[in-house]
Formats: sequence, structure tokens, C-alpha cells
Amino acid sequence: MKTKTLTPMGSLHPVIFFVVVYVVALLLSIFICSSLFYTFNGSSRSTGRIDPVEPAGSTVVTVSTLALQR
Repeated sequence: MKTKTLTPMGSLHPVIFFVVVYVVALLLSIFICSSLFYTFNGSSRSTGRIDPVEPAGSTVVTVSTLALQR
């Protein structure tokens, strides 16, 4: 009778599977934790505020100029 032999890859399949699952879970947790950290501890420069900017072709007329034109 022939005995069945297991190949090394076949016998290591569950171990390799759990190592891959562990590495994927580790990478995802690092990504999630770092994104949460940078969300709560972001720099003050990236607050999302937009400073008002005047249009390029606008002219500003002061009150003293209006008083002189009357």
C-alpha cells in the first residue's frame, strides 16, 4: 500500500494563511490609528479656513474720495 505524504507547502498552508491575515490586520490597524491621530492632532495650519481674497480687477473707493467728489 502507498502511504500519502504531505508536501511542505500543503502542511504549512494554515500557518501561511494566518501569517498573511495577521500582516494585513496589522497594516490596516496602523493606517487607521495614524489617520485618527493626524485627524485629532493636526497642525494649526490645516484648519480648513479660507482667507478672503479680493477679486483682481476690483477698485476700492475710500470715503474721503467720495467726500471730495461731491
